[in-house]
Amino acid sequence: MKLLLRFWFAICCLTLALAAQAAIDPALIKPLGGDDPDARIDAVNKIAALVNDDAIKVLNALNAENLYVRPNGDVLIIEDDKAYDPVAGQPVTPTPGDADGITMNNRLRAAVEGALSGLKLFSPDRDARAAAATDLLKDANPAQVPLIAKALEKEQDPAIRASLQQAIATANLLAADPAARRAAVKTLADSTNAGLRPALQQMLQKNPDGSYAEPDEGVRQEAVRTLAALDRHIAIADFAGKLFYGISLGSVLLLAALGLAITFGLMGIINMAHGELLMIGAYTTYVCQSIFRAWFPGAIDAYLVVALPAAFIVAAAVGIALERLVIRWLYGRPLETLLCTWGISLMLMQTVRSIFGAQNVEVANPGWMSGGVTVLGSLVLSYNRIVIIFFALFVVLAVWLILNKTRLGLFVRAVTQNRRMASCVGVSTGKIDMMTFGLGCGIAGLGGVALSQLGNVGPDLGQSYIVDSFMVVVLGGVGQLAGTVIAAVGLGEVNKFLEPMAGAVLAKIAILVFIIMFIQKRPQGLFALKGRSVE
Repeated sequence: MKLLLRFWFAICCLTLALAAQAAIDPALIKPLGGDDPDARIDAVNKIAALVNDDAIKVLNALNAENLYVRPNGDVLIIEDDKAYDPVAGQPVTPTPGDADGITMNNRLRAAVEGALSGLKLFSPDRDARAAAATDLLKDANPAQVPLIAKALEKEQDPAIRASLQQAIATANLLAADPAARRAAVKTLADSTNAGLRPALQQMLQKNPDGSYAEPDEGVRQEAVRTLAALDRHIAIADFAGKLFYGISLGSVLLLAALGLAITFGLMGIINMAHGELLMIGAYTTYVCQSIFRAWFPGAIDAYLVVALPAAFIVAAAVGIALERLVIRWLYGRPLETLLCTWGISLMLMQTVRSIFGAQNVEVANPGWMSGGVTVLGSLVLSYNRIVIIFFALFVVLAVWLILNKTRLGLFVRAVTQNRRMASCVGVSTGKIDMMTFGLGCGIAGLGGVALSQLGNVGPDLGQSYIVDSFMVVVLGGVGQLAGTVIAAVGLGEVNKFLEPMAGAVLAKIAILVFIIMFIQKRPQGLFALKGRSVE
């Protein structure tokens, strides 16, 4: 029994002895108080490679200029008149009065910030590790390679591992060993990071004396191949990005023009207030969001589900009221309809300003629409635009089903093709006009919901889309749903591919000139409307 007690006593003493050992090796931390700048930076990187709480404490203290050195060379952390010895791992009392603050310069501060950023690679949060790995791709240096390599050993996420491997290769571009630089350049051939181009191009530059900045010919040859591969990756990602954002813009134009394709294409009404119906849908979304924030904060991400039917109903109600009170008296008089609806648009904008104010209001994306997915290494496809693309397809399908598979759609097509004959067989043309106009306005309200997810909402929101909507409808063919879809996506793609070369204004002018020339050759648009109404 005594032997067992002695054994446990020895174990306890050993444990206390180990706890009393230095938290950080004095040989690592002592250079921080010296005058050699290279030794200080090397010490920072070696301390960071420890990856423990004491290392983080020392680096944070150095970054906050709370690290001090005594005349005997001891380094202490002094904060709020309390001293802590990182070597002994315990407080120091009383606080020494002979300690001087360690001077920071830009080079040392950059090294400390880089080391602290590297330590985030060991965070339990996956997003924090991914962000730290992405940051290291921009300015990694050879001194950080041991820390990154240690993080790579522990990392299980494939995407973060790929970023860490590229970070090591980026850091080794500055390595002293030519073989390491050559291997690093070769590894980066699969990268899509455009920020690597300056470093690779620098290797191929010549000095004033005629020599190359990169002395090793093998490294230069590998740099040429990697630059060519990098340019190919960037070109593919750029093309895919333009394609995606062109489809996204086309979806927005489609949602904005789809209601107009019904009111103008099927009914022949030049509705200059169509943009304000988009605005009404967007403000309805804002009101739904405000109600959820005030009364149902726990279900705030569900406000969009309520906003969709609400925006449709509100915009359709406004449209029906306009048709019954004003537009029904102006059928067959396009000039008066244009002027009247333009005046109505001004009245609607002023009404919204009076209720909500002239300043834009913010409509936040729900949590499930925030963020995006990264493809091709650097191209980010935002969730809100992806959702809008599929939402536009859903709305098009719904409109097609209504016009082709319902009794209302049958009556709409009958009135469109031959109003007098439809009236003769008992179709209430006035009621169909009202419901058709309400349907077109309701779809505009849905378009406003989509627009609210892409930017702020203001009284002038609809003015940005009214001209584009008319261009889509005229180009696609008056009253043709398929033509509207093709024209919207086509204009969105052309706009996105022209903007980088000609600028936004010139691209818009070029598209307008093209449409004018196209209509001169084909007045009926891409798809001609069939029926006696054409005559």
